[in-house]
Amino acid sequence: MALGRIRIDRFISQYLNVGRGDVRLILAQKRVRVDDIILRDINTVINTFSVVKLDGKIIQDNTPYYLMMNKPAGVVSATESSTHKTVIDIVKANTSLTPELCDSLHIVGRLDFHSTGLILLTNDSRWSSKVTAPDNKVTKKYRVTLATKLTPERTESYVKAFSQGMYFSFEKITTQPAKLIVLEDNVVEVHLTEGRYHQIKRMFGRFDNKVVRLHRFSIGQLVLDHGLVEGGCRLLSQDEVGGIFGRDARFDKDTI
Repeated sequence: MALGRIRIDRFISQYLNVGRGDVRLILAQKRVRVDDIILRDINTVINTFSVVKLDGKIIQDNTPYYLMMNKPAGVVSATESSTHKTVIDIVKANTSLTPELCDSLHIVGRLDFHSTGLILLTNDSRWSSKVTAPDNKVTKKYRVTLATKLTPERTESYVKAFSQGMYFSFEKITTQPAKLIVLEDNVVEVHLTEGRYHQIKRMFGRFDNKVVRLHRFSIGQLVLDHGLVEGGCRLLSQDEVGGIFGRDARFDKDTI
């Protein structure tokens, strides 16, 4: 859902179907409150989640929602599909959220059809944009099972290639440096700050090594809840919403 921004005078004008001059008088009479603050400045810009009251009556009160899901394999990271179950279908089936609210959610960082793990959904486009913005370099961590085992000799070349970035001629781009940690001879962790199309599979494809399983377990400081079964989802706490960007970061619904 795109986050609407509108000047308060235009918002009140549209709501009451009156002219801007009438709105000036209404504001001067201290009849409008935004987030419980009396508003008199006609240039104030509000957003979708600003709580607006006129003469004590709430005329806008939308709530931002933030969810984490443990995505199963065989589910598409899409809001609708005519052929496969979607993550929105799972939210509708496994939560008490209304169908209308579920349909307002969008996906924050997709996972492939066969991939599993942490996926985020929200109706707050400011937050999702901040999570996915390349300049913010929010790290995504994946556990990857490979078809071919890594020998010590091969491990060195893998780690070096990932840390230097790889050139993809189709897009004419070089990937950002990524971290590769070997857990077992065919199980690794990959840490990325970007998420290009099938990026991890394509990076291992350079070594003719097929990805058998890919599971995302964290985005930024947010770790997949171990209590969530596959297909399970829950709301994020306010600490998790802001904490995804780091211990000292904040994300307030009134911050533009």
